[in-house]
Formats: sequence, C-alpha cells, structure tokens
Amino acid sequence: MENLLGLLRLRVRRGINLAIRDTRSSDPYVVVTMAGQKLKTRVINDTCNPEWNDELTLSISDINVPINLAVYDSDTFTTDDKLGEAEIDIRPYVECLRMGLENLPTGTVITRVQPSRTNCLSDESCCVWDNGRILQDMFLRLRNVECGEIEVQIEWISPPGCKGVF
Repeated sequence: MENLLGLLRLRVRRGINLAIRDTRSSDPYVVVTMAGQKLKTRVINDTCNPEWNDELTLSISDINVPINLAVYDSDTFTTDDKLGEAEIDIRPYVECLRMGLENLPTGTVITRVQPSRTNCLSDESCCVWDNGRILQDMFLRLRNVECGEIEVQIEWISPPGCKGVF
C-alpha cells in the first residue's frame, strides 16, 4: 500500500454500434487491464448496443500507465471474438485533481481533452466538478475493428493511507 497513489473508479456505461460477430448481433463484455490488474464487466446478450453500467475499481500506483480496455463477444463453444480495444490516459484527469480545487458549482468544466491521433477519444472529453468530486466522461473509439465505441467515466478515490496525487 506504500506505493498506492489511490483508486480509480471506472464506470463502464455502454457500448455503441459494436461489431456483429454472431449471426445478427454480439454478446459483448469488456476486459479492463492495468499494471497486472484484470477486471471484467458482465456479458450482455444479443446486442451491439449494450448497457453495462458496471463499476470497476483499479489501484493506481503510476499515473503514466494507461488503462487498456478490450471488448469481446462471448461465445459458448469457440474462443471469444475480439470486438476492438481502446486505451485511457489518466494524466489529463490527474492534472485536474492536482489543481486542488474546492467549492465549485456543480457542472463546472475544469478542462477539456480533445480527440487526437494519440488517444482513443471519439469526441471532446470534459473533466467536470460534481458535488465535491471531479468526474471525466469519455467516448472511446475502438481500434482494430470496423466499428464501435464505448462510453466510460472515471472518478478518483483517495482511501486513507494512500500517497495521493498532490
């Protein structure tokens, strides 16, 4: 726990226009990996537009290590098919945390992160003040697949005894 900076709550909200890998749809789920940690959402059957709304929590020891997301189609008798992958860089979010902001009106945009060739964002992503906490919503374009995006949200958690990012 001595190297732990904090925890990051990752809300995997939904998939949008995911690739079809079964006859008419897919049975998607998301695998999240970071620095030896591996977490998974539940499978949503028969849809290319799943609503997971699953909350996963990662331990953060190094803010420079990206969070990797891989979307799969669950198959019963064969190997699961990959529906694409994306990466989250938490450094812009951590920079907002380091500003040490307090008592802002809910909904205040702290910073905006633009889509670029170096990130998986499909649209502008804002770090927003929400009742004493900073949230970042993201739409991530999946790579290595013909179509698909996933919507996620990140939130920092500072448990007692952690170094923190300040």
